Amino acid sequence: MIDCHVHLWDPAGGFLWIKPGSEHHHPFGESDLERSGAGLGLAGAILVEASRGDAGETATLRELRLRRPDLVAGYVANLHVHGVDGPGPFRALLHEWGASRPNGMRLGGASWADTPEAARALVPVLAEEGAVLQLNLHQGALRTAADVAARHPELTVVVDHLGNPPDPRTPEAGEWYRDIERAAGGTGVVVKISGLLTQQHGAPPQRIAHMVRHVVDTLGPDRCLIGSDWPICLPRGSRADSLARSGLGLTHLTDDQRDRVRHTTAVRVYGLDG
Repeated sequence: MIDCHVHLWDPAGGFLWIKPGSEHHHPFGESDLERSGAGLGLAGAILVEASRGDAGETATLRELRLRRPDLVAGYVANLHVHGVDGPGPFRALLHEWGASRPNGMRLGGASWADTPEAARALVPVLAEEGAVLQLNLHQGALRTAADVAARHPELTVVVDHLGNPPDPRTPEAGEWYRDIERAAGGTGVVVKISGLLTQQHGAPPQRIAHMVRHVVDTLGPDRCLIGSDWPICLPRGSRADSLARSGLGLTHLTDDQRDRVRHTTAVRVYGLDG
């Protein structure tokens, strides 16, 4: 399995969203990541930026990817911090990084309209260069991904955390199901089964399994990834617990289909070594 969503941070270096006194307010580094995966049969992890807010975080993730390929299969950097220089310098930077460039660039916010315009201006560069756009939007993530993928047919758009679905008991839940269908209508949207231990805390396992199964059956295993969202998940459970929660809706799949969700799709989408 490739765990497609993990973070590393040291609050002393930034990360203003991490509140003092919280369970997240201490460093999580390379050795912590290694220990958290012991016995899980992992083939690697995708490091995802944690909103430090500067290009130095990209350099840190890149260095660890180069130094520990046994632990880190790839990394996703923050698109926001590269918007200030414009599309030309960003394209040049991707060329400079070459084979060690990020496997994806993440754009986040409350909604697409709330993301920085300068960062959105870099999306065509990602499409031209064959780099993945990763979205973490609190509203309309799946709908936005479908729209962006339609405008840029050569672009792959990965949506974090099942598209941050609303509480299934609310009227907004129907819209999430419709957006899954819309995302499936094209070919460029990939959905990450992650964040469920935190976002769906307290939900009955059967409800989570139903949501995951619906996503996988609608998009197919070649357009789904799995991730733990470690160490964000730790207040609710371990990395193993989180991955198990993400796997609740995969039991009906064949062994080959499960392997595609857990490994093969990640290799293809993120352009990993194998």
